[in-house]
Amino acid sequence: MTNYMIFALFGGMALLLYGMRLAGEGLQLAAGGRMRQILSSLTYNRLLGVIAGAFITAVIQSSSATTVMLVGFVSSGLMDLTQTIGVILGADIGTTFTVQLIAFRVFDYALLLIGIGFSMVFASKRKIFKYIGEAVLGFGFIFFAMKVMSDAMVPLRGNEIFRAMILSLGEQPLLGIIVAAVFTALVHSSAATLGLALTLALQGLIPLSSAIPIIFGANIGTCATALASSIGTTAEAKRVAIAHILFKVLGVAIFLPFVGPFAHLVSLTSSDIPRQIANAHTFFNVGITVLFLPFSRPLARFVTALVPEDREAEGVFKSRYLDHRVLDTPALALGQATREALRMADLVSEMFKKTLDVLETDDQDLLEYIVKKDDQVDTLDREIKRYLTKLSQQSLTEEQSQRELSILSFVNNLENMGDIVDKNLMELAKKKIYKGVHFSEPGMREILELHNKVAQNLELAISAFASNDPQLAQKVLQAKPEISQTERRFRQNHIQRLHNGYRESIDTSEIHLDVLTNLKRINSHITSIAYPILSGS
Repeated sequence: MTNYMIFALFGGMALLLYGMRLAGEGLQLAAGGRMRQILSSLTYNRLLGVIAGAFITAVIQSSSATTVMLVGFVSSGLMDLTQTIGVILGADIGTTFTVQLIAFRVFDYALLLIGIGFSMVFASKRKIFKYIGEAVLGFGFIFFAMKVMSDAMVPLRGNEIFRAMILSLGEQPLLGIIVAAVFTALVHSSAATLGLALTLALQGLIPLSSAIPIIFGANIGTCATALASSIGTTAEAKRVAIAHILFKVLGVAIFLPFVGPFAHLVSLTSSDIPRQIANAHTFFNVGITVLFLPFSRPLARFVTALVPEDREAEGVFKSRYLDHRVLDTPALALGQATREALRMADLVSEMFKKTLDVLETDDQDLLEYIVKKDDQVDTLDREIKRYLTKLSQQSLTEEQSQRELSILSFVNNLENMGDIVDKNLMELAKKKIYKGVHFSEPGMREILELHNKVAQNLELAISAFASNDPQLAQKVLQAKPEISQTERRFRQNHIQRLHNGYRESIDTSEIHLDVLTNLKRINSHITSIAYPILSGS
């Protein structure tokens, strides 16, 4: 009987964790990329941030996962610490959804849910129904796991030693908090810990007074995943994890002296112990939200002072936004890759704009600066492509696959533009400086005009990529014939000046024509950015 109990608890806990993961993944895939949009758009208002955090955590079945997502956002610069506080508190409320669901005791329908979920996964042709089927199957596994563990604990009803041990958790709440926190940190799920407490309650093995320390410990232990995910990230990202821990620990410290009154208040909500445990978990998290949300700005300042800014290593250039910890969340990972690609675009845009200054002023220091920038562009090109290669191994929706290809195309064209600036235009600038020659005044005006047209088209292409806007992409394509005609017209003008005997035109003829050619080549790569955006519309 003892062996069966151990096996049933071990297998039941594994099935519970797998069910939560399956349900979360199914709902997340069904929601597509909307999770990231919800988080990034609703966090400017603290109350909306709470709602967003609660909703997303209820969907993905893990406050830790939501906090890890926030660490990624903050690390990438998409959010700041003050914005995340409401979401963190909302995530803590959202994690009570699963516990409330389990407390409804719908175990008799577990096998029915498993059957429905299985049928939807294997019989549905549309992906959305397959994803929903995965979620239903996951919830079926959760309820079935609860039944398995609950049945396994029946023999413990008459075990006085076990009863005394459980009661001691109420008499020594700190011990209960520590045990629950460690267990939660190991299984990466507060809902799993509370699910175990609910199975004890279903057999009448644990009173509310003993369950409350477990609730407190589970809430502290769930911070471990977010803390681990912040290691090696920016100081701002570390602050998100520290803020999460701070809220939980301070919340427990505030509630702990009032365990008796708190238990009495909760007992008034239901006569059913499992329901009381679920309600206590919800009340605790709603309580700390009400307590801390009005003080989010002072708390953000306190956490900022607690975790100082990072000191970047001098001379080291690397990617800033590529977080490998979020690769299993494709919507977020694609957002990170987009952010890094736009950073790369800023480098190429800066290189291209300063090219004109070098051609006008013969500034050798600026020339060397541009050459070094191309090394940085090459670094980002390698890191982004490596990141997207790893991401492609995940299960991507058709829309996500299209976006991945768009990012790859964008990055590849940027790298080619950087090479043209470095290896062609800067070499031409070196030749011009070495020969000590200057463009004619009308020739320089024409180079300036063509450069400006190409620069404007580059900015338009970057905007089209950033917003994934087909209309802007169409405008990029529409500019191509005009720029090509302008280049041909200026080439003819230069040849005419040669015929007219312009000394400067004769001295710079080879350089001048090659500059025009390379500006046109750069625009060809700019145009290539637009095609994946249009094909995905």
